[in-house]
Formats: sequence, C-alpha cells, structure tokens
Amino acid sequence: MTVAHWIAIGIAVAVSMTLVFVVHWLLNHKLGKLWPMARYVVSRSAVTAYTAAAVVGANLALPSVQEVGRSTFGTISHAMDILMICTLTALGISLAYAATDMVLQRLSLNNADADRRARRLQTQVRLLRRVITSVIVVLAIAAVLFTFDAVKALGAGLLASAGVIGIVAGVAAQSTLGNLFAGLQLAFSDALRIGDVVVVEGEWGRVEELSLVNVTIKIWDERRLVVPVANFTTTSFENWTKSGTNITAKVQFPLDWQVPIAELREEAGTLITSSRHWDGRSWSCQVVDVSDTGEVMVRVVATAADTGDQWNIACEIREHLISWLVTHYPNSLPRRRTEFVTGGEPDESLYAAEFPTSAFRRATAASGATRETNGSARSGDPEEV
Repeated sequence: MTVAHWIAIGIAVAVSMTLVFVVHWLLNHKLGKLWPMARYVVSRSAVTAYTAAAVVGANLALPSVQEVGRSTFGTISHAMDILMICTLTALGISLAYAATDMVLQRLSLNNADADRRARRLQTQVRLLRRVITSVIVVLAIAAVLFTFDAVKALGAGLLASAGVIGIVAGVAAQSTLGNLFAGLQLAFSDALRIGDVVVVEGEWGRVEELSLVNVTIKIWDERRLVVPVANFTTTSFENWTKSGTNITAKVQFPLDWQVPIAELREEAGTLITSSRHWDGRSWSCQVVDVSDTGEVMVRVVATAADTGDQWNIACEIREHLISWLVTHYPNSLPRRRTEFVTGGEPDESLYAAEFPTSAFRRATAASGATRETNGSARSGDPEEV
C-alpha cells in the first residue's frame, strides 16, 4: 500500500468520525429535549460509535485488489470483515442498552417497596437484555469464526451431526442452562424482583441484582451475598415484599409473675399509637406463654408500612418498655426462685459456701417457724434467692 492509500484511509476515517461527532452534538443540544432517549444514546455509544465509524470509513477507502494484489487484499479484507462484525455488534448492544436504560430510569422513579409492578418490570427488562446480549455475542462470535475457510468446512460437517452436538453441548452446559432458565422463571413468575426484601441462608437483605447466573443480595450490614439463581427455584426462601410491604413487628419479653399486665398494656398502647413508625392498622400486648424456667412471656406486636418501619418500631418498643419496667416495676424483671423442702433441721454449714448471703438463713428460719406453728416437716412459702 502506498502513502496515497493511507492518506485516503485517514481522510475517510476522519470524515466518518466527524459525522458521528455531529450526530452526537445534535442529540445533546438540539434533540435532547424532544427525544428523551437522546442522552442515553450519546452516553452509551460514546466509544462504540466512533470505533464503528472508523472501521466503516477505513473499509470504504480500501484500495482495490488490482492495486495491492490478491494476497494482500485478501488479508486486509478478512481483517476488516472481522473488525466490522465486532464493532457493529458492540454498537448494536450499546444502542440496545441505551433503549433499556431509558425504560429502567422511568421505572426507578417509582421503584419504592410498594410499587411491585415497577420492580417486576425492572427485573424483567434487566434479565431480558442480558439474555439478548448473550445471544448477540454468541452469533457475532460464530460469524467471526465462519469468516475462516477452515471453520466453514468444519461447519458443513457439523450441520450433518447437529443433533449429536446439541445433546453433547446440552449436557456440558447443563448448569449454565439451568441457571438461565431459573432466572427467566423467577423474573416472569414474579417470585423474585429487584428490590425485594428476602431472607436467604439466614441473612436478611435486599435483592440488588438478578443476572443469568447469580442473584446478588445486599445484606443490611453492606455485605453482598451471591447465590446461584437455581437455588431460588429448588430451595425455599422468605420474600417479605412479594405481595406487599405491610409487615408486623414482634417484641417478646420474659418477665416475672408480678408484672402488671394492664399497666404494661396501657403503656405499650400509648407508645405505639404515638410512634411515627406505626401505620395505624393494629397493635396488641398479650401474655402468650409461660417458659420452662418460670418466666411469663409477654408479646407486643405492632403493624408497620415496610421493613424499615418494622425494625424501628420494634427497637422503640423494646427500649421504652425495658426502661419503663426498670423505673416503675423492677419486681417485674425476670427472676429465678428456689424452694427448700426439708424433713428436719437443715445443717446451715453445708450450704454456707454456696449461699454466703443471709437469704439461706432467712429461708431456714422461716422453715423452722413453720414447723413450730403447724407441726409439719415441710417448709413454708418459697423464699426468693
């Protein structure tokens, strides 16, 4: 190739890239207000458009086969074909991403926990564009490979045994295909969406990304839990925002039998109804069980609009009622009781090391007084230790 050929190629590349610059300028300054997608096209194709323009310009200015010879022309033409396929594929993918970026931006404006439809569409759009991009890339790689004569001959032979090759490829890519179909199943069955609050493997977090292979969950402490997509179709998981964002906060207190239930219920109601985290639906304060160790289990529940308010009101109830009980009813705090039952006069020296306080002496004195009064070998009322 002569200097004139290189100059012609340089001029063609400069002209094509100038045209791209003009188009970008028009999209930014003239059509941006009329066409909302303009700024997404410019931002996404900032590199791919100029690269494709340079390759197209160079391809148009190539010298003819008579000027450079058949061998040189064949090598250059083959290289330009590969570059054309790669750059135009990249440009097409960037334009497709620009179109979906505009859709995702509109959906994200209403992407609160309550807007389940927006989050579902956002999940589906993200997953579909990954699928389409993967298909385009595979086709582009196939097109590049078929520009080689040896691969063309191989391809003709492969077509004759396409069924066998398909079976082998299916078995080899079973895990990848399983994740792919699992991701599509999750997205289009509305079982999982971007932004959903889930509990997976004991971790509470929010779905940050749903790809063809993995689901990325942003845990509350800023860690990321990466789980294979197929796990969500084969094992159970908690989805707190699948049908809505309303949720109930629950706080349970193990308390002594002397706890004043009526006063505690009144205090809990005053706190909950005045809290900005309560959604106004319902609340309750009830004795729900007696533990094996003798504590009365009091449960306070309050409804909340979403998981953030649920966490805040639960902490608010727990902090306030603990402080209130310590201040006003300290005898309501959980305690352990021990009752001594003896048939004769207990030997105080045997228990002096284990019970160094006067509690044991008071217990034994009460036991002796009871025997003297009632003539019974059993001690009196149990004494707290």
